[in-house]
Amino acid sequence: MAAAEDLATTVGTAAACRALGVPRPSLYRQRSAPTAPPAATPARPAPPLKLTAAERDRALELLHSARFVDASPYTVYATLLDEGEYIGSVRTLYRLLEQAGENTERRHIRTPTSYVKPELLATGPNQLWSWDITKLNGPQKWTYFYLYVINDIFSRCVVGWTVATRESSELAKHLFQETCEKQGIAPEQLTVHADRGASMTSKCLAQLFADLGVTQTHSRPYTSDDNPFSEAHFKTLKYRPGFPACFGCIEDARAHCRAFFDWYNHAHRHAGIAFMTPAAVHSGQVAAILETRTRTLAVAFDANPNRFKGRCPTPQPPPEAVWINPPAATAAAAEQPQESSEQA
Repeated sequence: MAAAEDLATTVGTAAACRALGVPRPSLYRQRSAPTAPPAATPARPAPPLKLTAAERDRALELLHSARFVDASPYTVYATLLDEGEYIGSVRTLYRLLEQAGENTERRHIRTPTSYVKPELLATGPNQLWSWDITKLNGPQKWTYFYLYVINDIFSRCVVGWTVATRESSELAKHLFQETCEKQGIAPEQLTVHADRGASMTSKCLAQLFADLGVTQTHSRPYTSDDNPFSEAHFKTLKYRPGFPACFGCIEDARAHCRAFFDWYNHAHRHAGIAFMTPAAVHSGQVAAILETRTRTLAVAFDANPNRFKGRCPTPQPPPEAVWINPPAATAAAAEQPQESSEQA
């Protein structure tokens, strides 16, 4: 670059840059660069409104005192003003706390509870139950009847239900006691899952489950997906044709639910269990039903093989395992596309 400067004094800047292959902008930039280092910026004078060291120490002493250790700067500022003392503005107090690394929650607060996602598996009837309570509209506004329903997750069968005028943990206790006796539940056989309602987390129900050897699990707060089978069942109930807008009395509600649950268990073809009835799956009739369906499809295939493209169809079996919140690996495997066993 120095040779280009020397040559430029003789032949000009442009000719010197072309001859030596030096970019002209670089040469101009070097010429405009300051030759002397910039003068040091003078120190900024302290503002006259700044707190003195003594005032700063006094403010921090008050903020750290037992009287104000849990108070916000707004509270400290207003309290001291009422007492005739001014130690600084609210923004100044916040700035002092920030410089001291204390501008966070200064009160003692409860550590948030971390809830584990329930992962529950059922491979047969009476291994995993789900239960919940829903409201049925009464004859007048703001009057309700309460429907308690216990579902078997594997078979989708309603194993116990009752309608009451109130939500009570004692009623839930009696319902579970009768249902476990009717189903012949042995100790360490059953897991009961529910949300975190008052009746579901009651002490008397927990004591009953402990006496019966039943494991109790709960959904995470505000997570309806943790109890999907009960939620889906209530939708089937309330979206069923003939479900009334309200019930005139509790006897009407019980009569309607009695007819509905009889239809649901013994006539309803449930999509989640290969369009079998919940009662049939719960009572162990799956093998007989699959045998009948297989025999019927074989007769249809023999009568017209071309209709099935030369391949005898087989009936779809119900799932061998039912999950509430399956693990990630199980869920990914279930989402893999599989070839249908029936072809039309």
